[in-house]
Amino acid sequence: MPGGFEKEVERARAAAGEELSALIYHPAAVVLAALLDNPAFDETKLGLLLARKDIPGEILEEVGARKALMKSYAVKKALLFHPKAPRLVALRLLKDLYLMDLVQFALSPAVSAELKRYAEGQVVARMPQLPLGQKITLARRGPARVAGALVAEGHQNVLPIALDNPYLTEAQVLKALARDKVSTNVVQALARHAKWSQFYNVRLALVRHPASPISIVLGFLPELTVNDLRELVAPGIVAENLRKYLQAEVRRRMLVSQRHAERMKAVPHDESAPQAKDEERAEEKEDGGEREGGADGNGGPEEADDET
Repeated sequence: MPGGFEKEVERARAAAGEELSALIYHPAAVVLAALLDNPAFDETKLGLLLARKDIPGEILEEVGARKALMKSYAVKKALLFHPKAPRLVALRLLKDLYLMDLVQFALSPAVSAELKRYAEGQVVARMPQLPLGQKITLARRGPARVAGALVAEGHQNVLPIALDNPYLTEAQVLKALARDKVSTNVVQALARHAKWSQFYNVRLALVRHPASPISIVLGFLPELTVNDLRELVAPGIVAENLRKYLQAEVRRRMLVSQRHAERMKAVPHDESAPQAKDEERAEEKEDGGEREGGADGNGGPEEADDET
């Protein structure tokens, strides 16, 4: 026997009481494996063994392979949450976890990205059968993918809570907006949300979405880049009434840029910077006033409904 642990192995297979408890902390894997054959080695002692962070990986493999040991939910959970849990064993055990244990596992910083995604997928797969109370709980403290799925679902009692979930990410918000059948209330809630409506890519997605309130979308246009504006004004990208506002914004940007270029040519270099900035701000203010007054016949787009 490797390491000369013959006596310890024999003791591990037959020990009881304090002697058995002491052997739980033995450093040799062969001795720990022998403990699993001891009739007195019950679920409580196995829990103490699995609580060891330095337990050899081969012992975890052995525990996971023994069906008699894996009948206990407590053992399954302890094994799965162990930082050295074998990948294949963990993937198998995730299907047996209770809902909130799955959530806890997915939020654990020690869990690998692969297992985290799989755990989140298990929670999302169970969501259609969950009662409203559990969905609200998940909306408050569920992981990113779960919160994103709840946002996309758009339940009126769950959506506001999910949008304030601290784990929700921009990627999940954009994924929800990109769904073919995302409800109007999801789009409008994002457009009005104090946090998510400030993200550039979210604003861009909202401008593209036909359910976005036009009164809010118009406030996003000055923040968009010229390249994005030019892409959006192409036929078929946005509704025609919004497209007119986009075209007006592109023209305004081009006019400001042209005036700035002409001033820079005309003003001496050492005097140009402060004066150019003041004049540019004045022109942008003037152009903004003209754009707001366009609906009254001053050259801007016609007034549109509140929603595209």
